Amino acid sequence: MDVALTNSIVNTATSLASAKTSDALNMVVLKKALDMQAISAATMIDAMQQSMPQPPLATSGTLGTNVNTFA
Repeated sequence: MDVALTNSIVNTATSLASAKTSDALNMVVLKKALDMQAISAATMIDAMQQSMPQPPLATSGTLGTNVNTFA
């Protein structure tokens, strides 16, 4: 058996295994980064909603008190 061919096969197998591990690790890091961004975005949206009070609903008059349910 050719030793160079055997070494080449072993090196290729080792490289592929290393690449799989690296890809899996990169996916874990990406998922964590996306989760942190989602939490930051939700926190920012909540902060904006709490700082802006909702205007009161119309209770009298012709504007904003009727809903056209046939539209």
